[in-house]
Amino acid sequence: MQYRVRPDLIFLLLALVLTRVDAADAPVLEKRVARAAFTTGIVNREPLDRVLVLKSPASEVYFFTDLRNLQGHTVIHRWQYKGETVSRVPFVVEGDRWRVFSRKVLPPDSYGEWSVTVIDDSGWPLYVELFQYEPADTGIDLRETSSSAELREELPALPETASPDVPAAAGLPSE
Repeated sequence: MQYRVRPDLIFLLLALVLTRVDAADAPVLEKRVARAAFTTGIVNREPLDRVLVLKSPASEVYFFTDLRNLQGHTVIHRWQYKGETVSRVPFVVEGDRWRVFSRKVLPPDSYGEWSVTVIDDSGWPLYVELFQYEPADTGIDLRETSSSAELREELPALPETASPDVPAAAGLPSE
């Protein structure tokens, strides 16, 4: 018995081998934070400004992120003060490009380093940003001297206020 191979089948097999694409060769879209910033406000889904140092009496700050290729995932803004987690704000990402922000009202006298870490749903950190919260510049030297003690006696005492932890969040779809 003699077998004969048809040339059109050989051509078809050769074409399949040459055009085969392995999953490893396919492009993988990177899950990432395209942009991020601390800001004093959000206008039209964009940060109003960029905050690196926030000075009292300002006490409200937003963290904006522009997320890419995270559709169907949950990301978290983890707010930290001096390395300690103070709040976690989760977002469900509903598009390949998704802009979200969270808001934090800073407690009085919570001066120092603040940060937000963007974490994906596997717990992997995608991005970290820092800012410094500082007391207002008074232009007065507050070291203990007789004149500063006299000045302190002239100033009225400030009332103590409660400082609730007030994280707020809003996910905004991109168009």
